[in-house]
Amino acid sequence: MSGRASSAPQRSERSAPHGAGLATRRRLRRRRGLIIFSLLLLFLFGVLVYGLWQAPVRISRVVVYGADQSLAAVATAAMQGSYFGVVPRNSTFFVPEARIRALLLAEHPSVAAISIFRNGFSGISIKVDHRAPVARWCGAAPTAAASSTPAAPCYFFDASGFIYATSSGASREASSSPLFVAADAAMPLNPFTVYEPLDFGGSQASPGTPIGATLPQAAAFPAAFDFARQLVAFGSPVVSVVFRHNQEADLYLRSGTRVTYVLGQEQDAYAALVSARADLNLADGSLEYVDLRFPGKVYLKKK
Repeated sequence: MSGRASSAPQRSERSAPHGAGLATRRRLRRRRGLIIFSLLLLFLFGVLVYGLWQAPVRISRVVVYGADQSLAAVATAAMQGSYFGVVPRNSTFFVPEARIRALLLAEHPSVAAISIFRNGFSGISIKVDHRAPVARWCGAAPTAAASSTPAAPCYFFDASGFIYATSSGASREASSSPLFVAADAAMPLNPFTVYEPLDFGGSQASPGTPIGATLPQAAAFPAAFDFARQLVAFGSPVVSVVFRHNQEADLYLRSGTRVTYVLGQEQDAYAALVSARADLNLADGSLEYVDLRFPGKVYLKKK
């Protein structure tokens, strides 16, 4: 009995090294597998990066539709360099569309929207939509009569009130029709000139120019411009609109008469004019101003 009892510890001592060796071999196999897998991934990554730098999958042609072809150079410049020094920016798989749009819009404020399309593996096409001029803005109200010809420079702005291009200071003759459709980029939708103070402190305009800024009361423009066009029915078109900070506007007619009303009350102002039409003449220049700021009332002053 004593002999068999003493043999058990000896078997246990002999089996311990065998178990430890098995665990070590497993760890080595896992380590070798991880190293091989990592090297394989590194190899595949190198092949991928090498492929991305090859000419057939890099943008070398930029075609611009609806704009000056010089915009292609801006787009090409936006694709120079690489991402983290690894992937080229002009790779057809990683075209920096947001960067291209940002640079084009920054250098060409007259562009409203940009669409970018792939053109095979080595080219892209860019479609440009220009801003439509709504009217001309010529700064704050002049000290002289606002119906006079404004001094240059004036600027075009779009439907959102965004100022994007310089315009001629010469005033275009107001159309006899209440609805004027722009024929080209140099002819805005509305023939009248707009005056409004611009707060350069809070604008996005570049130093020394209002281009890039948005007119403060742009939200009031659609209703105000509709009202201005309606006044053609009274015999004299509006030649300039002056927006004030106190939510009032002055409409200067070609006849020389000024019509003053409160922004947002265009329908009431027009109804008041219609009701008093028999007692006033806006076409012959006999009136200095017509005041429509008070509901249901029409105040006027003769020259």
